[in-house]
Amino acid sequence: MSLINVSNLTFAYEGSYDNIFEEVSFQIDTDWKLGFTGRNGKGKTTFLNLLLGKFEYIGSISATARFQYFPYPVQDKTKITTAIVEEICPEYQDWQLARELSLLDINEEVLSRPFETLSNGEQTKVLLAALFLNDNRFLLIDEPTNHLDMKGREIVSRYLNNKSGFILVSHDRAFLDGCVTHILSINKANIEVRRGNFSSWFANKKLQDNFEKLQNVKLKKQITQLEKAARKYADMSDKMEALTPPAGHAKEKGIRLMNKSKAIETRKKRAVDEKNELLKNIDYASDLKITQLPYHKSHLLSLTDVGIFYGEKKVCDNITLDVNHGDRIALVGKNGCGKSSILKLILGEKITYTGELAISSGLKISYVSQDTSHLKGNLTDYAWAHGIDESLFKAILRKLDFLRVQFEKDMSDFSSGQKKKVLIARSLCEKAHLLIWDEPLNFIDVLSRVQIENLLLEYKPTILFVEHDKVFCDKIATQIFSW
Repeated sequence: MSLINVSNLTFAYEGSYDNIFEEVSFQIDTDWKLGFTGRNGKGKTTFLNLLLGKFEYIGSISATARFQYFPYPVQDKTKITTAIVEEICPEYQDWQLARELSLLDINEEVLSRPFETLSNGEQTKVLLAALFLNDNRFLLIDEPTNHLDMKGREIVSRYLNNKSGFILVSHDRAFLDGCVTHILSINKANIEVRRGNFSSWFANKKLQDNFEKLQNVKLKKQITQLEKAARKYADMSDKMEALTPPAGHAKEKGIRLMNKSKAIETRKKRAVDEKNELLKNIDYASDLKITQLPYHKSHLLSLTDVGIFYGEKKVCDNITLDVNHGDRIALVGKNGCGKSSILKLILGEKITYTGELAISSGLKISYVSQDTSHLKGNLTDYAWAHGIDESLFKAILRKLDFLRVQFEKDMSDFSSGQKKKVLIARSLCEKAHLLIWDEPLNFIDVLSRVQIENLLLEYKPTILFVEHDKVFCDKIATQIFSW
């Protein structure tokens, strides 16, 4: 066991006027399994890079632990996978690696293949296994779930639960609950560490937020009453001073009234200061709104005995599915089983398939893709190019925790989560009969996920989606279609 002490940490990127961290202090134990959470763009990956010594900062970070970052940067993916493992941990024993791969439910045959031929999920598991072979390292695990299907997330969460000594950045609530003992959270005004899993932290946060809101209402009333009392005593004091010449008794009374007024002003100032301190950490996750276009009939599309091919390889078969008005259908299955291809087939992309696809005439679809790499330029031009209302588009982004300064930046400089929010905000602005969302929550913070869940539950749009966040699927889907 050793401690990581952060004291008066202040950091801003070169050329930026805004501090990412300002005089932040906290302490963590290297035996803890820490879930690291916070809104997109608040500095989670930045803090991991500070631990790695990549940037200069003000304050101090003291630790005897040696840090290692996931995902490990594989420079040459054409190498055989065992060579990648040796690069990460030169002194590993075969039996040790075999044990780790078994715990991650991955076949040892992947070790003899070029790393680039492994699926994204297989690559994630191999790198985690290799990194944990370095027993003397404290792992900084940055969003490992983005390339894992739901089953893969369960396996990796269970695997991490049997380890100790890591910081894990993830926005998947079920994943975090399965493997962490403490939560490190970047709040609006500070960074705090709490014992427990994500659900206990989130429940405590809601209780604290509700308490502070009630206290805020109470203090508002108190401030109003004190203002009235201060005005009353000030007026009475002024009247006493107006007596010419003031009698001795009246003069003394005037002084008492003035002192009373000053005391009330002091109490009011304390109440105002307390009120201002109260709400600094509350994230106001405002509700979003959507207006989906009505369609003239209930049936929107159907797939009958559809099979999808990648070249000569058939990746799925016998897919029969109807989408009707009001359906919220989650497509669930292993990575590579054709879920995204089914969505792209419906969208009209050239996909080799068998069976029948029938789409009702005039159906308007709004699509959110997995890929955000095409996003560049400013938000105003993006809104114009997609024919959406710029004010509404930016209002939705504000509710998803975009600061106004972000509106002036190039989208290529946004964080991965912020880019995904751009796609979702655009989709919510488009006039469509059907939403098709392909892994919309990748990189998106938990509070924004809750906002999106509330939106879909309140307005009940018709949606066909692929998502590996189990909590989201359980809450949203009226039907889960798996193969």
